Amino acid sequence: MSIPAIDAHAASYRAREVPAPAQVVDGVWAVPVPLPGSALRYVTVYLLETADGLVLVDAGYDHPACWRAFTQSVESLGHRVEAIGTVLLTHNHPDHVGFAARLQTVAGARIVIGRPDDFATMHRTRGTFLAQLRAALDLTGAPADVVESMYADAVDVAVHHESLRPDVTVTDETEFRFGDVTVRAVPTPGHTYGHTVYLDTRGLVFTGDTMMAEGPTQLAIVSRPEDDPAADLFGSLARIRALDATVACPAHQFPYRDVAARVDELSAYHRDEVDAVRDLTVLGDDAWTLARRMTWQKPWDELGRGTRRFHLVHALALLRTATATDE
Repeated sequence: MSIPAIDAHAASYRAREVPAPAQVVDGVWAVPVPLPGSALRYVTVYLLETADGLVLVDAGYDHPACWRAFTQSVESLGHRVEAIGTVLLTHNHPDHVGFAARLQTVAGARIVIGRPDDFATMHRTRGTFLAQLRAALDLTGAPADVVESMYADAVDVAVHHESLRPDVTVTDETEFRFGDVTVRAVPTPGHTYGHTVYLDTRGLVFTGDTMMAEGPTQLAIVSRPEDDPAADLFGSLARIRALDATVACPAHQFPYRDVAARVDELSAYHRDEVDAVRDLTVLGDDAWTLARRMTWQKPWDELGRGTRRFHLVHALALLRTATATDE
């Protein structure tokens, strides 16, 4: 179990409560933003105080209640959202990019994101999120009626405005200087293809959704022949370990201290998943066949349709890595 850097945030997470903003280290604040109606309960964004003004890591969800809670939290820390000069986005999921465009308007904030996660780039190279999901479902080998019903369910719940226009996109390690603070952007694909973590000179690494304090990492959707998100994740975890950060600040759960140990634990978990898939797979199996053979928290037929869709796409990603290793 990870060692919490903020005991109150760990306690609130385990009690399924939304914690108050708290200081991680001098000049860095963890700011939980409630997610109404979500099982996640909240997403944590991070406010960095620098000599060149405020820097924000991730931007919550685009909902009036989220914006209101965020602005109130910033004000409680003695700041105003209009003073935020840069927003560093870890990836392009809706609970991370939510009010980034609003900060462009009200604060003139500069928006930074990994280039593969820039929506214009993603649409050109991969298509929209729903297009990628449809391609992934087709690749699983599931029957046509299953694909249609799973896709229809996703369309019903998908609320993802993919119109944000960033000011800076990064493809390689890039340093941003904010007075006496330097933040290094480090590409870490696996959860998405353009996922980026940010290393602060104060010893913090803002890990987005790549590495929570507990539990596995959700793998990116496989939609193209060359996609291998589990292999991407293993490389990214090794990259994070080499940063020698003292505290990891994820977007969910709570900040924690034992960064290298957590990298090793998470890498081992996902390698065990790949090994299990390899052991279960008979030559020629597709992800649909494999997913129904794998062990989940309940038998396959007892899982809800949304959970089955998630597990099916996850099985496809693991199968891609397992078969690539076999080759």
